Amino acid sequence: MKIGMAGSLESNDALITVKESSVINIEVQSIVDAFYHDQIVQVIQSTLDAARINAIDVVCLDKGALDYTIKARLLTAIHRMEVRHE
Repeated sequence: MKIGMAGSLESNDALITVKESSVINIEVQSIVDAFYHDQIVQVIQSTLDAARINAIDVVCLDKGALDYTIKARLLTAIHRMEVRHE
């Protein structure tokens, strides 16, 4: 199974793990989940849409990361998943 990871569990960062899937599945665990869950999911979904990815499993462990950090971590994790297994 192809897996990619990027980020850390440090404050203001996010650890993103992606793996192969037949559908899009997004799981978010965040220290600010009560306030920003929907926003985090939207950032992940829009990033996947822009990359034309329609089948992937994403787990985001967020420690208060800003949108651009989540996007960068997601794209890096996807790249690492693809490169590792070619």
